[in-house]
Amino acid sequence: MQTAHIRHQFYIYRRKVSFSILGIFFLISQASGQSRFNEISAAGQDDKLISYGFFLAAHTNYWQLKYSDAFLDPSNSSLNDIQSIIPVFTPGFSLGFLMTFRLHDQLNILLTPKIGFYEFRTDVNYFEGLPPSNNQDIPVITRRQTYLNEATMVEIPLLFKYKAQRFNNSRMFFTGGGSAMFRTKDQDEADIEDIATLGTDITVDLGIGFDLYFKYFKFSPEVRFSHGLLNMYRPEQTNPAFRDAISELRRKSITLYLHFQ
Repeated sequence: MQTAHIRHQFYIYRRKVSFSILGIFFLISQASGQSRFNEISAAGQDDKLISYGFFLAAHTNYWQLKYSDAFLDPSNSSLNDIQSIIPVFTPGFSLGFLMTFRLHDQLNILLTPKIGFYEFRTDVNYFEGLPPSNNQDIPVITRRQTYLNEATMVEIPLLFKYKAQRFNNSRMFFTGGGSAMFRTKDQDEADIEDIATLGTDITVDLGIGFDLYFKYFKFSPEVRFSHGLLNMYRPEQTNPAFRDAISELRRKSITLYLHFQ
């Protein structure tokens, strides 16, 4: 049941990503078409040592959960009422500023401070009743309880941006680097939630996108994958009903950025 649920979540998200990618390719074709009938755009400040911009972003995120040895031990009866714990993809958004340092025509350093608004949804499935071992025809009854973590994060990503050779009014790029994340609410307030987590994290980020040059500005859509390096879980403050079933929680997110320069 758990595997099927996760596949369903991936299927829904793949559809969203597919529509986003189709929209990006439409903009690329528009930028390329513009260059056929107009001069090559000089927008985007690519020749400047330091340039600025802003961005809007939409993301989906979830906890990468690792079960504890106690939960996986069939001889441990203390967690027998829990069937599974399933993190669910949850949407959010962020916005921030973009500062670009030019090292070479094809290599930049990006500093992109931002504020992100996150929700982490987790479904805990409980057994309501188990059939007798000698009667397997009686269905298993389960109950689902959803727990939500909300956080506003201040993030400071530092990235390298490698750009392909420009073709007319478009060029492809790759980004890679890391980010420091800080939660705005204090730890005492966060510990009230059923799943308690730490307030700081460090992530590794990888992305791919396109620079699209229009008459007065440069538009750069990007899809970026982020993986948290720190175990965010605080078992001592988590709901006792399931806290011993979890060993680790690490942040995962996929973000669509819309940069404007």
